[in-house]
Amino acid sequence: MLKGISPLVSPDLLKTLAEMGHGDEIVFSDAHFPAHSFNVKVLRADGIAADRLLAAVAPLFELDSYATPVVMMAPVAGDSLDPKVEEAYRAALGYAGKIEQLERYAFYDRAKAAFAVVVTGETRKYGNVILKKGVTPVA
Repeated sequence: MLKGISPLVSPDLLKTLAEMGHGDEIVFSDAHFPAHSFNVKVLRADGIAADRLLAAVAPLFELDSYATPVVMMAPVAGDSLDPKVEEAYRAALGYAGKIEQLERYAFYDRAKAAFAVVVTGETRKYGNVILKKGVTPVA
């Protein structure tokens, strides 16, 4: 256990976040996401809601300031999003900027290129989000 780091952040997730460079992306997926079909680096955070894990990661992870750093999956035609999911993610990240919405298969393509996928215990529909890492400021 480390001081100042949430116990929700596993050692593997902490290592993954540290290994990422600026511009790298990480997916925090819902429990239904086919992570192993799209990426070789998959971490598990079963039972942890995505917004809780995002809040735990937010103090450790600088969002990119040169590109839209938060991307969510858009609903399939004829389906709808629960706006509370985006609201919860914004609050967890302390983020008020633009969130890009990607069509399902475009989101899958982006997940293939991501540094890693973290499968959370999130059960709300379209609870998938991609974060793009920025440059960590010098203390």
